[in-house]
Amino acid sequence: MPPIIVLATRNPGKTAEIRSLLAGFPVDVRDLTDFGPIPEVEEDGATFEENAYKKASFTARVLGFPALSDDSGLCVPALDGAPGVHSARYGGPGLSDADRCRRLLDAMRGRDDRRAAFECVLSLAVPSGPALTYEGRCEGVLAEAPSGANGFGYDPVFFYPPLGRTFAELARDEKGRVSHRGRALAELRAEFDKVIVWTRRHMPPGDPWGQVE
Repeated sequence: MPPIIVLATRNPGKTAEIRSLLAGFPVDVRDLTDFGPIPEVEEDGATFEENAYKKASFTARVLGFPALSDDSGLCVPALDGAPGVHSARYGGPGLSDADRCRRLLDAMRGRDDRRAAFECVLSLAVPSGPALTYEGRCEGVLAEAPSGANGFGYDPVFFYPPLGRTFAELARDEKGRVSHRGRALAELRAEFDKVIVWTRRHMPPGDPWGQVE
């Protein structure tokens, strides 16, 4: 059996995207739904990098496997960078993705500057604490209204000019080639041989990671 990497998420959309982008790697990609309940990590970092590392490191320590976490969000200059690190909680607790999209469009009403950028930081941590970090960014504009049924989060309102569609109108593989998360994962893929060596070096003797060739 290939060694396990745990995605520090229960978000099915995010898991599906990352599994697709990691297809072909010699690892068994799991997420938190494959394990019993563990405490939630409070995402109180001031940056995407802080939150990504906090989630990955905690998950790795609790479960004993290397853990991959991303923290990502939508940054809108006209809103002073909001929602930013608060993207998943924008507008308050209990809101759906569609609710948050509406809340964002309401905040943008009457504004001419509709630039927006998705940002992503990936953190791959081992139980002993060290981690690797990868970053990705994708620039676009906010649509006037949601469009498309694919993806998740703010995808229906994020219009990507080079392809002339919102992220929610793109097929998963199309989005994976250009998205913030896809670009960060492309960096990870590009040096995956080095990632394997690094992970083997930091895992305990006898761990299945030591068998990866």
